[in-house]
Amino acid sequence: MSLFSRLALMLGLFTLGVSGAQATTPSPAPAAAVVGGNLRGLWVDAFGPGLKTRAQAQRVVEDAARMNVNTLFVQAIRRGDCLCLKSTLPVVTDKDLEKNFDPLGFITAAAQARGMRVIAWASVTGIANTATPNTSPQHVMKTHGPTSKDSWMARRQDGSWQEGNDGWLDAGIPAAADYVVAGLVSVVKNYPVDGVQLDRIRYPDGGNWGYDPKVLARYRTETGQKGTPAGNDGTWQEWKRHQVTALVRRISLEVKAVRPELWVSAATIAYTRPPAPGDLGAFRRTRTYTEVFQDWPTWVKQGLIDLNVPMNYKRDGVNEQGVWFDGWNAFARSMTARADGLTGGVAAGTAMYLNSPEVTASQAARSVKLGLGWVGYSYRTPTLNVFNAKESTAQGLELVRAALTVPGGALAAPLAWKEAPPSTRGLYGKINGTGIPGYQLVRASQNGKVVGETRTDGNGYYGFLALPAGRTEIRVSGQLWADTVPARGVVRVPNLFVREMKPVAVPVIQTPVAPPEPVKDGDDVPPPPEN
Repeated sequence: MSLFSRLALMLGLFTLGVSGAQATTPSPAPAAAVVGGNLRGLWVDAFGPGLKTRAQAQRVVEDAARMNVNTLFVQAIRRGDCLCLKSTLPVVTDKDLEKNFDPLGFITAAAQARGMRVIAWASVTGIANTATPNTSPQHVMKTHGPTSKDSWMARRQDGSWQEGNDGWLDAGIPAAADYVVAGLVSVVKNYPVDGVQLDRIRYPDGGNWGYDPKVLARYRTETGQKGTPAGNDGTWQEWKRHQVTALVRRISLEVKAVRPELWVSAATIAYTRPPAPGDLGAFRRTRTYTEVFQDWPTWVKQGLIDLNVPMNYKRDGVNEQGVWFDGWNAFARSMTARADGLTGGVAAGTAMYLNSPEVTASQAARSVKLGLGWVGYSYRTPTLNVFNAKESTAQGLELVRAALTVPGGALAAPLAWKEAPPSTRGLYGKINGTGIPGYQLVRASQNGKVVGETRTDGNGYYGFLALPAGRTEIRVSGQLWADTVPARGVVRVPNLFVREMKPVAVPVIQTPVAPPEPVKDGDDVPPPPEN
């Protein structure tokens, strides 16, 4: 730097000091919105007041409208039961639930009349809580619970099945997959919701799950592996990730076969430190990938979900969590490219219940500035003070509404979210005739070029949601079927009878998978409140 430049800089600093002005760095311009960038949403949970009476549900809609919310993620499937009267699942048993009241039907009609979208939020594999069990004899815990001869519960290596008070289905049990798919399909057939959101679409925390004898038998049969795998066995981990991804794929295909215009969303895991934008290698070392077995970048790329909503539950000011919040948003935004050239949607999910209204408003503003949509958890616990029982829900809602709707705030003005989902067509089918229907390679070709690869699930189902429209050949184990992928809609290919198949030749990962970065004191996020 020249002497003249140094003098000029010193003069400038002196001038700022005399005037009392603050040196500032110009803020970058807001990024262009991604798919879902106009979404402004609230999760409405079923663990307390909000959905249990007509008056409560109507109040939710009115409060959301005052907050300039345009989308409600309404808990429809809670724990193997439904806050609805028309599904294959038993109704939630709750003494506070108004008699003959259909929460999902009522709030969908009320919200849509106000111009809002309604997404039916479903806990997929989280199906039980021992503290507040569903008492219906038709509930899955009664028919396929831990003491059943045909149990569907996810289990640890020692056979235990509880995570705290919770019980989970194992995505690797084919009959359990059929059950959850049927429940979601029955909801979209009977209610005019605008989409579904898959929550708890994973294995429980800890990584040491999947050890039900039926699941282990499938793993050995499909891969040719011997013995009982250790929790950090890479081949075992990859197989379990496939079970989760295959369940996401089948749900999406079956739902869109009923109504192609529906949004399929997932509330995804974003624990602790984020990967750098675009760094899939770093993502594959996170707890998301190696512990709960979610591969949500692949879900987006293959069109299995239209809208990714990372549960980016961070507390600004606690360790590095504010930086991590921004980092996970940036990584999710970098993972929107799809195999068909389209773009997947992203909205940041934030933990209102862990933060002050001012922090919630800041996190929402930072998300929106990056071009993302925003969803807050939750209507019932909108502030940390409500979570800690220091103020009422009504008081918290008013404070957070005021913070979010200030001039320039993320919800300062009403904003419509009307765009169509990127996935509106697909193709799926099933193989049979073999004792090893799962984990078999399926290829889709158009004009002699492979345009998609996938593997079958434990029931033999396969499918694609990011193929170009046009004539498509499906090949599996020497069998061939040709069909046309439409411009809109989902084609169901006839069952393909295949000869007896051998276990899939899988790459054996000799080196144990390195554990993710340990969680430091203060990094653990308190779970959302339930009852």
